[in-house]
Amino acid sequence: MIAYMKAFKFILPLSLIIGLGSCDSFLDVQPRSSISDAQTIVDKASAETAINGVYDSFRSYYSVDFQSIGYLSGDNIQWTGSQSQIQEFINHRVNAENSTVASVWSGIYSSLNRINHVIEKVPAVQDALLTDALKNKIVGEAHFLRALAYFDLARIWGGVPIVTKPTGSPSDNRGIERATQEQVYAQVLADLNTAEPLLPATTDRFRATQKTVWALKARYYLYQKDYAKAEEYATKIIADAASYQLVKPYNAFFANDARGTTESVFEIFYSVNETNGHRGQWQPQEKGGTRQWAPNDAFVALVNNPEIGGNRSTLVAKDNQGRWYGNMYYRSPATDPTFVIRIAELYLIRAEARANTNNLTGALADLNAIRERAGIAKSTAATSEQLLLAIENERRVEFALEPHRWFDLVRTGRAAAVLSVTDANRLVLPIPAEQLLIDKALKQNPGY
Repeated sequence: MIAYMKAFKFILPLSLIIGLGSCDSFLDVQPRSSISDAQTIVDKASAETAINGVYDSFRSYYSVDFQSIGYLSGDNIQWTGSQSQIQEFINHRVNAENSTVASVWSGIYSSLNRINHVIEKVPAVQDALLTDALKNKIVGEAHFLRALAYFDLARIWGGVPIVTKPTGSPSDNRGIERATQEQVYAQVLADLNTAEPLLPATTDRFRATQKTVWALKARYYLYQKDYAKAEEYATKIIADAASYQLVKPYNAFFANDARGTTESVFEIFYSVNETNGHRGQWQPQEKGGTRQWAPNDAFVALVNNPEIGGNRSTLVAKDNQGRWYGNMYYRSPATDPTFVIRIAELYLIRAEARANTNNLTGALADLNAIRERAGIAKSTAATSEQLLLAIENERRVEFALEPHRWFDLVRTGRAAAVLSVTDANRLVLPIPAEQLLIDKALKQNPGY
C-alpha cells in the first residue's frame, strides 16, 4: 500500500514514512487515481477525480487483508499456506510485527488522508460546473467513507489516533495520541450525521447515499447496543422493498457474474484494470488460485447440512483433489465485488435488536426471512436467549466468507465461550511495531 500511494508525500497517512531520506526514488512513482495537494483540487473535474481516488483506495484495503482479519480470526476458515503470520489470526496470538496488521493500518490511514483532502478542499472550490448539490454529494461521500474507515479502526484496534486534517508533509499529524475507542466511535457517528443531509436520497450500490448512511448507522448502533436505534435504521432499509430485497436463491447476489443486485446496499466495484485479490486466495490451483484460505471441516459440515446451510452450500465446492474451497470469489479476471453491507445483514441486525428488547415475534420473523431464503425450516426459538443464539449461528453461516464472524463474537462478549479467547487483551490487535518506532506518541495495546 505504501508503494501504491507514494507519488506525493502529502498522501502519506499518519506515521508511515520510514527512512525517507535514504529512499532516493521515493517520489518517482505515479499512483493510480491519485490526488495531489491543494493546487490540484480546483474544479469539478479534479474534485470528482479526488473522490474517485478515495473509492479506489477502499478497493485496496477492503480487498484481502482487512477482510481476512474478520474471518480468519473466527472459526470457519483455515490457512493452508506456509506463512506463520497468517496462522496468528487463527491462533489469536497476533504479533505487532504481523505484516497483515501493518498493511491494514497503513491502508486505512492512506484512505483517510485522501478523504481529509476532499473534505477540506472541495467546499472551497469555485467552479460553476461544480454545483452546490454535486459539491455536497462529494463531501457527503467523503464523510461516509471516513465513518466506515474509523468504524473499522475502532473494532480492530480499539482506540486509535483521530486524524481529520490532510497530511501535507512527513511530519504532519505525528504526535497525535490515541483516542479511546469510545471517542473513535463518536467520530464515526459525527461523520455519519454530517454525511446524511449532504447526500441524495437515492439508491446506489457502489457510491454512498443517505440510504448507505442509514445502513451503516444500523450496524453502528448494534455495536453500541443501542437496540432501538439499530432497529430504527435497519427498518429504513428493509422498508424500501422497491430497492432492497433478499434475492433467491442465496447465491443469486454473487453467482453467474452478478453484481449490484437488490441484495446489495453497498459493495465495492472491481474491474479488469483493478482486480480483487480475494479470488486468488480462495480458488484452487486448478483454477489459477492458491487456495490459501479454505473452509475448515467444521464449517464444511455446517454449510453442507441441509437443515443449517440449505442452499448456502454453494459457498463451497471441491477441487480436482477432493479438497473444499470457498466459492464466493471466482471470476476470471478477478472482478468479484466486495460486499460491504447486504440487506441480509439489516434483517439480522433488526432481529438481534428486537431479541434484545423482548420483541420476540418481530425478531423471529426477521430471522426466518433469512432462513426461508436459505431454504431451511423456520426457527422455533422461543426465548430471548434462544433467539440470540440462533441469530449468532445464522450470522456464522450467512456471512461465513465475509468479515463478520470475529467482530460479532467480540462485540457480543462471546469470543471466550466460542473461540476460547480468554485474554481480553487479545480482543483487539496490536498497533503495528513499525508505527511505534516512527511515532513515539503511539502506545501499544496492553498485552502486546
